[in-house]
Amino acid sequence: MKMNTKVRYGLRAMIEISNNESSTGMLQKDISAAQEIPLKYLDAIITGLRNAGLIVNFAGKRSGYILTMQPGEISVYDIYRAFEPELTLVNCACPGNECSRIHICPAKDYWFELNNVIKNQMESTTLEQIVKTFEMSMN
Repeated sequence: MKMNTKVRYGLRAMIEISNNESSTGMLQKDISAAQEIPLKYLDAIITGLRNAGLIVNFAGKRSGYILTMQPGEISVYDIYRAFEPELTLVNCACPGNECSRIHICPAKDYWFELNNVIKNQMESTTLEQIVKTFEMSMN
């Protein structure tokens, strides 16, 4: 399993925005510079995060971005879902991709459980926890 670049960069952008102490939000060019994310590519990241309701412009166009919730209320899974559909490690039971062996497959329970473990970890880890863990590792 590999997380796509939008998810990884989305998390980095959210971390940067959450660390910003400016009262007017963080400009996209500053996020790009601080996280070394190409500005052109960051456009798609910002759009995904905005469409998911995770960030907004502080004062309309040409202003900085702020979080719509406290960092402790935003999970890694929320950020993941800004760019990807429901987490599914295997396609056995995905609507439209149901495997004909789903009812007799000896491995399906393992894959479903692994999927749930990863999803639960992402849902229970908040942006705030990631930031605090990083800050503690830097001290």
